[in-house]
Amino acid sequence: MTTYDDRASLSDLTATVERVRSSVEGVIEGKPEVVRLSLTVLLAEGHLLIEDVPGVGKTMLAKALARSIDCSVRRIQFTPDLLPSDITGVSIWDQQRRDFEFKPGAIFAQIVIGDEINRASPKTQSALLESMEERQVTIDGKTYELPSPFMVVATQNPVEMEGTYPLPEAQRDRFMARVSIGYPSADAELQMLDIHGGVNPLDDLQPVAHAHEIVKLIEAVRGVHVADPVRRYAVDLVAATRTHPDLRLGASPRATLHLLRAAKASAALSGREYALPDDVQALAVAVLAHRLLPTAQAQLNRRTAEQVVQEILQRTPVPASPQQQSGLTMSRGFGQQPPRRL
Repeated sequence: MTTYDDRASLSDLTATVERVRSSVEGVIEGKPEVVRLSLTVLLAEGHLLIEDVPGVGKTMLAKALARSIDCSVRRIQFTPDLLPSDITGVSIWDQQRRDFEFKPGAIFAQIVIGDEINRASPKTQSALLESMEERQVTIDGKTYELPSPFMVVATQNPVEMEGTYPLPEAQRDRFMARVSIGYPSADAELQMLDIHGGVNPLDDLQPVAHAHEIVKLIEAVRGVHVADPVRRYAVDLVAATRTHPDLRLGASPRATLHLLRAAKASAALSGREYALPDDVQALAVAVLAHRLLPTAQAQLNRRTAEQVVQEILQRTPVPASPQQQSGLTMSRGFGQQPPRRL
């Protein structure tokens, strides 16, 4: 059992993440909340789905995040003729050795960028299911472990439907969070013209963190404490999606786990050793909305999944602070530190 200093770990985390954040924001102007969510998903061992209209920087964000970390990066351009073996790899007969040799596919990288993921067929999309959940690939009965850290950053265009295949529920559920970049402000767009007008900012982007640093930071995030009231709050939010009249499919238990992991990462990014209900609230829409399916009547009424989550947040009671809870002992308090071991 390895001991460590929680405060030192969080201090290292804050410094490293600040370098990565500054590096990415040098390319993606005026979107600090989007960059923070991307880093939150990375430290929470999740996968990110970037969904927005063309030209707002979806692929640019994914590439900037990947290049800011000194790790292996592969980009997959999803097209209708892409095969599952192009992603996972294939066993090829070696004439000299008289045996099959495994040739790894594009998924064998620490950060995998899946561009326009909804343009591939469902059969090809399903090739990502095992790798995203279990961080391994099984080919011809043999299992191959994927490197650590491992993160899939996928993009898709929600407007253009021609020649696309909507992601199935099982695929969407494996993405920890979905983010929409949105259009930049006028000032940010002017700044973008100055920066992007002459050169590609990605060309000068250098790694500011190493892969082994990210692995250590992920371990530090695992040690962030989540009190019982915060856990119960997350469970109540997810359970409310399963009984809401405007939803025909609520969030899964995996969504609860992802929400707690993301809340722990968000707390660590804020320099705290414990998660608060505020962390859960801030991430609820990004983590839950893309997993929900509105009913036909809700769609006719133009009710979106994001609106339903916001309504659930308003209706679900928020845990009181430890000072307000007379029956809450220090062992259950928000600020109770976890044992200093991993």
